Amino acid sequence: MEKLVCPQCGYENKPTSLYCNLCKYVFKREKKTERLEKKLLQRTDFFHEIAVNKRKSAFLMFAFFALVVALGWVIGMIYGSGYYGLALAALIAGVMTLFSFYSGDRVILALSRAKEVKKESHPQLFNVVEEMKIAAGLSRIPRIYIIDDTAPNAFATGKDPDHASIAVTRGLLEKLNREELQGVIGHEMSHIRNYDIRFAVVAGILLGVVVLISDYFVRSMFYGGGRRRSSSRRGGGGGGVLVLVALVFAIVAPIFAKLLQMAISRKREFLADSSSVELTRNPHGLASALRKIAADREPLEVANRATQHLYIINPVKSFKMKSGSLFSTHPPTEARIRILESMM
Repeated sequence: MEKLVCPQCGYENKPTSLYCNLCKYVFKREKKTERLEKKLLQRTDFFHEIAVNKRKSAFLMFAFFALVVALGWVIGMIYGSGYYGLALAALIAGVMTLFSFYSGDRVILALSRAKEVKKESHPQLFNVVEEMKIAAGLSRIPRIYIIDDTAPNAFATGKDPDHASIAVTRGLLEKLNREELQGVIGHEMSHIRNYDIRFAVVAGILLGVVVLISDYFVRSMFYGGGRRRSSSRRGGGGGGVLVLVALVFAIVAPIFAKLLQMAISRKREFLADSSSVELTRNPHGLASALRKIAADREPLEVANRATQHLYIINPVKSFKMKSGSLFSTHPPTEARIRILESMM
């Protein structure tokens, strides 16, 4: 069967594909497809992009909370009361929240081997950060860290704008010019101003709650006395069906939770790109920076699966070909660049 070759990236797609599965380039084949491409390219106003991505992020977070509540309630019903499951979910979430809010950023910076630097050693970096801090209207400049790695990349972390940090690699400072650096810092400052750093913490906590509760329930069913207790309380065929439904839900829920977390991460990346343009008034700088970072072949050695979602571009190179998948932490880089270029 003849493949449909993407004119933008060269990827071979199915003949019936409406868009490229790698870079999301929309093929001009049908009126419906042309309308979709027009819809993508007409978003030239960054205020519109910000509003759209905020709405989508809010919906996804609501779905995440609903999933946690539903899982807790269904499993609680097996043990006699839905409130039992809700109480368990609230307890786990409370413990994880306290740890993440007060220690999460320090753990991430330590895992990334980031070292805090002063203005005397990196004056240009500090000047750019101060410019973006003023443009974003923040009251305090984030703490600045350097990762001693030649691969260009950056991320922001913290619990709120007053307790935030920005980490950039040595490779980013060496390979990007000032205009491109400003675009990247604007992107990371947008993550701070838009509370994406807190979004990431909350999404991670909710995912952890779903996984822990599901794992606890499945283990109790197969290895503990959970089945005997639930059957003795419920009895009859109806109880057996409820147990089966709860078991399937407990197995599937972590998958849906991971999908929601990744969808939230992708939407916040689009939002940060648009917000960066609002701060810099220069979409070319960020678009050029994204293109350079994506084209760089050097692996970021300190990155791992636990921190990959924080970076401006996924540094785990083995995931590059899957950037359009549902489990991707970032939207396709070409799609991000295309939207930025439509703002010029």
